[in-house]
Amino acid sequence: MSEKIWSIDAVVNIWTEEAMAHRPETFRNFFVNKMNVEGETYNGISLDETLRRMDASYTERSFLIATVSGRKGLPGTARIPYEMVAEAVKKHPDRFSALAGIDPYEGMDGVRRLERAVQDDGFIGAHYYPHWFELAPDHAKVYPFYAKCVELDIPIQMQVGQSMIYAPELPLRSVARPITLDAVACDFPELKLIGIHIGIPWTEEMIAMAWKHKNIYIGCDAHRPLYWPEAFKHYINTFGRNKVIFGTDFPILDFEKTRSDIESLGLRPEVLPLLLRENCERVYKLKR
Repeated sequence: MSEKIWSIDAVVNIWTEEAMAHRPETFRNFFVNKMNVEGETYNGISLDETLRRMDASYTERSFLIATVSGRKGLPGTARIPYEMVAEAVKKHPDRFSALAGIDPYEGMDGVRRLERAVQDDGFIGAHYYPHWFELAPDHAKVYPFYAKCVELDIPIQMQVGQSMIYAPELPLRSVARPITLDAVACDFPELKLIGIHIGIPWTEEMIAMAWKHKNIYIGCDAHRPLYWPEAFKHYINTFGRNKVIFGTDFPILDFEKTRSDIESLGLRPEVLPLLLRENCERVYKLKR
């Protein structure tokens, strides 16, 4: 049954050669040596190859992130142009959607840029890497972006849990424990918050936040399903079945391998459609 469910992958990095030109060479050590991304993939793959891999894994649609990783001028930072992602979506509107990365240090200029991306270019959500800016999710600099997301009625997803060493010359603190979403959800009860990367190593704290707040969801990307904590698998299979959104964080996780992992977990049949697509459709208000 599961192989017939076409999934929606809510966390995907655009990985074309053109996009790689906007990522520093220092990333290679992290992605290839630390995260085991194949060298051939790391060098860049075309949109057509991305679609081929999606088809092979029964992935109907991927959300491509216009990633904003760190403040301009700092070592090891990367920014994928909004225009590049918008163009990919324009070429394949039935297969791709766009998420806009944010930089809290841009202030209202960044807020207006987010608004234009949504209103003019069809972006369907925002994306934030707290650790790259060493600004926790509940930092005041991020609040104008939350207010704009509420106004635009779009979700925002952000990495929660520990950060890694992405560039040796710029080690970053783990500022985004899941509990930091608590204040945000209290202050913005209309804001749809998605804590991606499962919150590891504070997964149970992430579950607690999603259980407490109706507007907090969990993205299950970046960590192989085979190694998910037992508490998380139980959550998906029971009282959290409506609160988890599927993703890979490609190329961190391979499309096909991740799908195979999911199917090996023994999840209840009624849970799989929710996890693989229906929760995402509901939160992002996607039309079938």
